[in-house]
Amino acid sequence: MVRADVEFTVDDYRSLPETGPRHQLIEGELVRTTPAPSRRHQDLVWELGGRLRGFVRGGALGYVGGSPLDVYLSQHDVLQPDLLFVSSARLERVAHDGVHGAPDLVIEVLSPGTRHLDLGAKKRLYARHGVREYWVVDPQDETLTCYDLERAPDEPRTHAGAARFTSALLPGFELVVEELFRAA
Repeated sequence: MVRADVEFTVDDYRSLPETGPRHQLIEGELVRTTPAPSRRHQDLVWELGGRLRGFVRGGALGYVGGSPLDVYLSQHDVLQPDLLFVSSARLERVAHDGVHGAPDLVIEVLSPGTRHLDLGAKKRLYARHGVREYWVVDPQDETLTCYDLERAPDEPRTHAGAARFTSALLPGFELVVEELFRAA
């Protein structure tokens, strides 16, 4: 982390060069991202993103995007989740430079270098700023955990193997967890 006596703001974040190391802005701290994720990580992002995007487009339900795409949660919080969904009701949040406000759904695929952020500070920020669901994909354990940040943030549902994952946020979307990991 790049630490300063003062908190960094969105304006500071936007002044960073596009060609330099990538950063996120978390609670006023510039957090430098780790080197590129593993191939397995990226394959899971693409596989899940493709399935989610197909479902959302088929029902004209909203917008699906992925990293690197800035999500501006506050003047001191700019994150780049692996995947996100913004419902049609919140589409005004999607702009040319990213998403301004909480997406309905955020998905992170865990990596060793970012696991602590994804399950700690980022999860807290997503909950604080109004993300409705938070899905965490763990390539190591081959699990998908869903946090309902609106109703039961401390009662995650973890799915593995032949379990069929469904989401209250996206009625009709269904995923057999082992098929996701086998396809990626």
